[in-house]
Amino acid sequence: MNDNYYKTKESVEEYIRLAKDVNGGQLIRKLNDYLPQNSLLLEIGSGPGTDFQLLKKGYRVVGSDYSTEFLSRLISSNIKDEFLNLDAVTLKTDKKFDGIYSNKVLQHLTDEELRKSILRQVDLLNSNGIICHSFWKGEGEEVFKGLLVNSQTDESLRILFEDNFEILLLEEYNEFEDGDSLLLIGRKK
Repeated sequence: MNDNYYKTKESVEEYIRLAKDVNGGQLIRKLNDYLPQNSLLLEIGSGPGTDFQLLKKGYRVVGSDYSTEFLSRLISSNIKDEFLNLDAVTLKTDKKFDGIYSNKVLQHLTDEELRKSILRQVDLLNSNGIICHSFWKGEGEEVFKGLLVNSQTDESLRILFEDNFEILLLEEYNEFEDGDSLLLIGRKK
């Protein structure tokens, strides 16, 4: 994964400006149907903290990011909360969680890196743990501002996740255009 984009103050500020009107509220409302309130939830890639704030309303959330620039901003503005410096592939922590959430973060991984991340998520989840991840819908990879964007289809997500997760929900949703995104919610087998 080329993670250089999120390393500089300038690129992080640019991302915050670009994403200022975007949040995962519709995803979190779906997650609420599957993960009980007050569950311990890991957010992979908290970025500017928009979804983190929404998740905190119903869950005990541990935020994370691989970008030290994002982490320092998150920690300084959420001093009572816990944040981990985590790579989305290796997810090096000893903590266990009831759920794992990401919003358009795992799309920056190659399919092979995503397979490794999925196996690591299985290890981090308590029994019957829930995942909730969103992806851009499409086929193939492209590079946007130096970042890999690995789009997925319903079928590719099933192939990647179904060995380790019972897929509870896999549906299209609209972020910027009709049907441009996919939401996957699954339960650890």
